[in-house]
Amino acid sequence: MKPVHLIANRRLRIGLGLLALAALFVLVVLGSARTMRTARMDLTADHLYTLTPGTLNIIDSVEQPIQLTVYFSDHATRNLPQIRSYEQRVREMLREVTARSHGRIRLRVIDPVPYSDDEDAAEGAGLNAMSGGSNGERVFFGLVGRRVADTAVNDTLSLPYFDPAREAFLEYDVAKLVYELSGRTRPVIGVVSSLPVNGNPLIGEEPWTVVRQMRQLFDVRMIDASSLKAIDPAIKVMILVHPKHLGDEALYALDQYVLRGGRLLVFVDPLAEMDNAPFVDANGVADDHQSSLPRLFAAWGIDYNADQVVLDRGQSLPIELGGLSVNHPAMMWLGAQNLSHDDVVTASLQRVNVSTAGHFELARDSDSTLLPLIQSSNEAMLAPVTRVRDAGGDPSTLLTNYTPGDEHYVLAARVRGTFHTAFPERHEQGHLDHAAAPNEVLVVADTDLLSDRLWLVTQNVLGPQVVQAFANNGDFVSNLVDNLSGSSALLSIRGRAGSQRPFTRVEGLRAEADQKYLTKKRELERELFETQRRVAELQPGKGGTASAEQKHELEKFLQRKLAISKELRDVQHQLNAEIDALGLRVKFVNIVLVPALVALAGLLYGWRRGRRTRRRN
Repeated sequence: MKPVHLIANRRLRIGLGLLALAALFVLVVLGSARTMRTARMDLTADHLYTLTPGTLNIIDSVEQPIQLTVYFSDHATRNLPQIRSYEQRVREMLREVTARSHGRIRLRVIDPVPYSDDEDAAEGAGLNAMSGGSNGERVFFGLVGRRVADTAVNDTLSLPYFDPAREAFLEYDVAKLVYELSGRTRPVIGVVSSLPVNGNPLIGEEPWTVVRQMRQLFDVRMIDASSLKAIDPAIKVMILVHPKHLGDEALYALDQYVLRGGRLLVFVDPLAEMDNAPFVDANGVADDHQSSLPRLFAAWGIDYNADQVVLDRGQSLPIELGGLSVNHPAMMWLGAQNLSHDDVVTASLQRVNVSTAGHFELARDSDSTLLPLIQSSNEAMLAPVTRVRDAGGDPSTLLTNYTPGDEHYVLAARVRGTFHTAFPERHEQGHLDHAAAPNEVLVVADTDLLSDRLWLVTQNVLGPQVVQAFANNGDFVSNLVDNLSGSSALLSIRGRAGSQRPFTRVEGLRAEADQKYLTKKRELERELFETQRRVAELQPGKGGTASAEQKHELEKFLQRKLAISKELRDVQHQLNAEIDALGLRVKFVNIVLVPALVALAGLLYGWRRGRRTRRRN
C-alpha cells in the first residue's frame, strides 16, 4: 500500500498538469483567433465559400476603408424560409470578404423595421422593397456600400435586392460593388460607328438611347474611323458599330490594341436596316449595308459570313404590315431560353430583339474558344441576304420552302484566345506579333438591336410622353460595356453553382410529367382552334338559329374537352403519386434503414469484441 503523501503528491501533479493544459488551450485559442482569423476550410462540393483569385485581388487593392451594410427584414421574413436561407448564404459570403480584407472592409447587418429611421435610410440608398412579408410588411434585402473616409453621394453604391435567381453571380455582384467603391474614375469608352448612333444636333436628332445610357456611366468618346491610326491607352473599351470599309491603319490600330490587352466589342451586320447610306450613290458606287472585319476575324479564329441572315420561325416577331399582323422570320425575339444562363451579361435578361442578324462560328483551324451569349432556336435556317432584302414588302415569302437546320446559330459570343496579329508583315517599333496573355473580344452579329425601335415604345400618359422598354436590348449593351470596362480580376469571376441542392430524381419526374402535360395541352389548344374555326363557318347569320350540325359539333367539342381535361388531371395525379412514393422511400432509407444498419453494425461489433474477450479469459 502506497503512503498517503505519495498519493497526495501525485494528485497535486495531475491537478497542476490539468491547469497547465487548460491555460495552454486558452492561449492557443486566443492566439489562433488573432493569427488564423482568415484561415478557412471549404468542404462544400462546389467550393461555395472559397473566393476566386479575381475577388481576392480586388479586396487586396482596397486602400480606403469601406463600410458594407446589409439591410435585411428579419421579422418580415420569418415565414419565408427560402429568403432566410439565401440571407445566410449572402451573409457568409460577405463575412468571408471582410475576413480577407484585414479590417479594410467592415460589415453591418440592419433590420429596417417599418416606420423606422433604418427603413428611411434603406429607401434613401436606393434599395427595393418587395411585398409579401409577414402581416403585409415590406421586405428589404439589399446591400449598401460606402467609403468610410468620404461622405459624398457618389461614394455610396448599392445592390437594390439580392435576388435568389442570381445566386450564381453573387460573388461577381459583391466584388463589382467593392471594385467600384475602391476609388476608380469613370472608364473611358471609345466608339467608332458608321451609323448615326450619336444623333445629329443640326437637325435636332437625339443620340440613340443606348448611347445616352452609356454616357451616364462612362466617359464616351466618339472616334472618326478615317482618322483612327492609334488608340489612346486611356480608352478602357473600344466599341465598333457597323464597321464598313475601315482602312488598314484603323484595322492595324485595333489589332495592336487587342494584342496589348485592350477590350473590344464589335457589332457587325449582314443587313443593317438603320444604315441610311444609299444602295447606289451618285457616282454609281454600290453599298450593300453589310459590315464585317474579315482580316481581324480570321486572325481571331472567327468565321462570319456577311452574305447570310438567320431566319427563325420559332422566334419570329409580329409586325404590322398593311393593317395586318405578320410574323417576320428575320426579326426575332430571343427569350431566356436563347440567352446564356452561365454568363453574367445575359443571366438576368428576359428578352432581346434582333433584326436581320448574322451568326458566328469558329474557323476550322482556330485555337480560340467561342462562348455563346445569344443563340437562335433549333428551328432556324440561313437565307441569302439578297432574298431577305427582296422580301421586305412581304416577309411571309421567307417561309416558302422553309427548311430548319436543327441548329442553334450563335448571334453574340465571347471569343477567347491568345490572339496573333493580322498584320505579320508590319515591323514598326512596338509591333506585337501575338498577345502576351489570353484575351477576349465580344462580337454581336446585329446592329439593329441598338436602335430604339426594337426595344422602346413611346406612350402618352396624361399628356407627357413616357418611354417604356419592352425588351432588354439596352440592358444587354450596358452589361456588355460594364463587364468589359471592369478590371481583369473582375472579368475572371464567373458564375458558380447555387447553394440549393435539388432532388434531381424528383425534378426529373416533374419534368417528364410536365412534358406530358404540355403535349396534352397543345393537343387541346389545337382542337379548340379547329373547332372554333368550324363553328365560325357554321355560324348562322344575324337573327338565325343554330343548326343541328352546329349543335352536334359544339357537343362533340365539349365532350372531348372534358375528356382531355380528365387526362390532364390523371397525369398530374400520377406525377404527385410518383413523387410521394419516392419521398416515402427516401424517408424510409433515412429514418429506418440507415439507423437500423448502424445499430446492427454496432451490435455485431460489440458481439465480436465480447466473444474475443471471453476467448482470452
